[in-house]
Amino acid sequence: MKEIRYTLVSEGSSDRALLPILTWLLRQHTIGYAIQPVWAELRRLLRAPQGLAERIQMGLDLYPCHLLFVHRDADRTSYDTRATEIRQALSQVIQWDIQRSICVVPVRMTEAWLLIDEAALRRAAGNPNGHQTLQIPPVNRLEELADPKQVLYQLLKDASGLQGRRLKHFPVRASVLRIAELMNDFAPLRALDAFRALEYHVRQVVDEQGWAGNQ
Repeated sequence: MKEIRYTLVSEGSSDRALLPILTWLLRQHTIGYAIQPVWAELRRLLRAPQGLAERIQMGLDLYPCHLLFVHRDADRTSYDTRATEIRQALSQVIQWDIQRSICVVPVRMTEAWLLIDEAALRRAAGNPNGHQTLQIPPVNRLEELADPKQVLYQLLKDASGLQGRRLKHFPVRASVLRIAELMNDFAPLRALDAFRALEYHVRQVVDEQGWAGNQ
């Protein structure tokens, strides 16, 4: 079986949660390929890369791949602004085909894309059979949340059912990374403009590279 190796260059370690989502997307649009994901771990380098372009270059040098995903949260700015920043940084990268690069720009941040599966959230919180009421926002409102990270953290704490000292020591960040790993279907995210843009570009690159079928 042929394989597609992809590298994700992201803003922080918590964005590793994007890997299951990106793998799912590639599996939706390819046939007969093993998908091999890797997150570009750049935190332990003796000299930290300066700026996005250098971070991308370092990620490619250390983690060679067929396909590159570059992530930046939209935060308080627009999707188009962040996507333009990524493309400008990519234009400075040497010995890389920019056509095999895809921008990943959640609105407002990665955590918003993890708020779609209550069962996965409960399992990630270590309390799959809990009955606590969870106020999970409707998927079509996720891009309107001012602080998706805070919403997700609070939901995980609520779902854990823990109180007092045990809640204080609840590993909320590790639990965030588990959510996407426990999900099987990310199709509900197609209600979001930013996710539809991501899927469009995945499909475009897959077609251009001849990955749509086992060739």
